[in-house]
Amino acid sequence: MARKKAADTPSITIDGKAYPLDSLTDNAKAQLVSLDAVDRRIAAVQEELAILQTARIAYGNALKQEL
Repeated sequence: MARKKAADTPSITIDGKAYPLDSLTDNAKAQLVSLDAVDRRIAAVQEELAILQTARIAYGNALKQEL
């Protein structure tokens, strides 16, 4: 899914087809908002997971040094 501006008309491309944003129903626009929120949350959780994985490695290394 990609948003782009063609000829000053904002649109979204889904499965290779462009849809002008002003032609979408209110429900479709609400779904886009929801998708955007979910995408942002997924990115935040992935970032948190990377931090936790790094901490786990550090704790494992610290344990190995203690053994």
